[in-house]
Amino acid sequence: MPGTDAIAASDLLARFERYLLHQRGLSANTVRAYLGDLSHLAHFCAGDDEGIDSVLCRIELADLRSWLAAMSQEGLSRTTLARRGAAARTFYAWAETTQVVAASPAARLASARPASVMPDVVSGADIERLLDVARTRCDDNDPLHVRDWAAAELLYATGMRVGELVSANVDSVDLDSRMIRVIGKGNKERVVPFGVPAARALQTWIDQARPKLVTPHTDGALMLGRRGKRADQRQLRDVIHTLCAAAGIPDVAPHALRHSVATHLLTEGSDLRSVQEVLGHASLNTTQRYTHVSAERLRAAYQLAHPRA
Repeated sequence: MPGTDAIAASDLLARFERYLLHQRGLSANTVRAYLGDLSHLAHFCAGDDEGIDSVLCRIELADLRSWLAAMSQEGLSRTTLARRGAAARTFYAWAETTQVVAASPAARLASARPASVMPDVVSGADIERLLDVARTRCDDNDPLHVRDWAAAELLYATGMRVGELVSANVDSVDLDSRMIRVIGKGNKERVVPFGVPAARALQTWIDQARPKLVTPHTDGALMLGRRGKRADQRQLRDVIHTLCAAAGIPDVAPHALRHSVATHLLTEGSDLRSVQEVLGHASLNTTQRYTHVSAERLRAAYQLAHPRA
């Protein structure tokens, strides 16, 4: 697999990177993955002393099919194959539009269907235990513990991604109306409501704990680290793992709280469109997968409770 130096050496991929970031508005993680996929493709198809750009410009449909087939034989997941196919289709559509290539060799490349994996969902009882522990830890007056409580409450209340939370600023929050402005994937903005418990935690954090961490170099970040800088995603992921261990519940990633919000909303009768708006899904198909989780839970409850199940 090529390193970052090989990617940086490609003028073609550098131009494609700018297109993905500034015109498509894709996240930095997605862009990084696409560039890695295309560099992998170039090295798979490269001849002797052939540069990445020249390889990518001569690739044909048969090369793309051989590349995907080889990875399938290596046992790569369907999700990875689907993403790499998407990277190739996106790149060659752009290359054709910009006249880098005469025609896209990926136009007839079949799309691999990613594996249908049911998302992890945390039960309502376990969520309560996790949030109770987060609140109790604040008794030691450590401002970071108050931050952790506010972060956990907000992640579950809104279903936002960890990356969206660390990007939020104090002025993104309206405590009076209990709403937060979120910048999601593709720099799309949405406004999400949150409840009284999250508002209480946020008020405590913003009014009492956050000022203790502020330094002359602190910006408007909502979530801060120990040194007054904007908290990063790793820090808040570690918080959720720590709270799971302290609460004595199965360890989950923060994204499981997002899955749980969707499932709990649908279970309690929310419509798909509303849940789609809350989570910021671009496609309703993404939201619909949570209906399967709700249906499985309903089936399990039926089997346990119905006398003629």
